[in-house]
Amino acid sequence: MTDTVSFGYQDVTREEKTARVGSVFASVARRYDLMNDAMSGGMHRLWKDRFVRRVNPRAGEAILDMAGGTGDIAFRLARAGADVTVADINPAMLEVGMARAAKRRAEGLIWTEQNAEELTFADKSFDAYTIAFGIRNVTDIPAALRGAYRVLRRGGRFFCLEFSTVEWPGFGEVYDAYSHHLVPRLGQLLARDRDSYRYLVESIRRFPPMPAFEGMIRTAGFAQTRVEPILGGLVAIHSGWKI
Repeated sequence: MTDTVSFGYQDVTREEKTARVGSVFASVARRYDLMNDAMSGGMHRLWKDRFVRRVNPRAGEAILDMAGGTGDIAFRLARAGADVTVADINPAMLEVGMARAAKRRAEGLIWTEQNAEELTFADKSFDAYTIAFGIRNVTDIPAALRGAYRVLRRGGRFFCLEFSTVEWPGFGEVYDAYSHHLVPRLGQLLARDRDSYRYLVESIRRFPPMPAFEGMIRTAGFAQTRVEPILGGLVAIHSGWKI
């Protein structure tokens, strides 16, 4: 285990990354969904719909939505009748999610403050574990993956939606220019926070490529792992089973 981890393009101590990521999401929580719409042109909604279709939630099964923050994935999972626990390390994000749930009259969701690396749930508590656009912000990703494996029941499934590495020729360069130059400006304009969105862009660049992350999921114990690139790898759905 190395002494430092990436915080965007910087290498910092593990403790510092955890604290700084917490500050980022406390800062952006109130305008997080607005910024997602602005940055993706609303496409994040389609990606999340596709993600939840792959999860295929069923009535009565227990699902842990880690880094579930504002509830976007949880609301979709709950429509199928699943019993959803929304977990996030950041209380500000959870507050936004609970307020959104109250406005939607979305009852039955469980909201809990949790560190993905140190889940307090008992072994074999859930039928599925989901995490959308959250794994790259975790300080110790292998620990989080091991935690996901531990809390899943035999036959449980793991699904992760995350930005990845664009493999389409030409598109990657266009996306790099857009994300590095325009996204921080949007962050300043809409969320009054350029630095946080600069970090979020940089964190995507430091995240492992699709084959490497799939290997990390296998190392955690999952079988039948799969990667589904979207838009040439701009976003990817990773999955695995506990068998």
